[in-house]
Amino acid sequence: MVATAVFCLVLVGLAALGFASEGGEGAHHVDTGKQLKDFMWRVIDFAALLALLVWALKKANVKGALGDRTAAIEKALRDAETARDAAERKLAEYRDKLETANKEVDEIYAGIRREGELEKERIIAEAQAAAEKIREQASAAANQEIVKAKAELRDEAARLAVQMAEQAIREKITKDDQDRLAKDYLTKVESLH
Repeated sequence: MVATAVFCLVLVGLAALGFASEGGEGAHHVDTGKQLKDFMWRVIDFAALLALLVWALKKANVKGALGDRTAAIEKALRDAETARDAAERKLAEYRDKLETANKEVDEIYAGIRREGELEKERIIAEAQAAAEKIREQASAAANQEIVKAKAELRDEAARLAVQMAEQAIREKITKDDQDRLAKDYLTKVESLH
């Protein structure tokens, strides 16, 4: 950069010499010293500005800053790519875990459903057995009640028949019939002994 500035100064200096050596053979006379002085101040201003610009660029380290910025951007891109790859791996891992979890949920649901069906069948079978047992007990109880009622009816019928027969005998039996019956009974008892 300094070499470029020196080259520019040399070039400007040579141009100034060229202007100064030119002959003044024209119609009007120009003050070349004044022009040369003015040109020299312009060259010095330009050189100072150029030096200031070179110094500012070096101070700012534009090339280094741009290189650092490029390196930082490249590093950020590499980091982003690495992070993206890691995120894609994590995503694939979580998808696999989610798929596995969904399968497990489906298996658990199917197992619970099967167990529920088996429990339902068991409860229905127990209920049917209990209903059958209750029917049998009710039938047995009804049969016992029928037998009991028949026995009570027979007993009542027999009691009523005895009572009616007794009443009928009392009304129709006479003293002679009573004596004859007592005599027959005694004869039978004696024959048995």
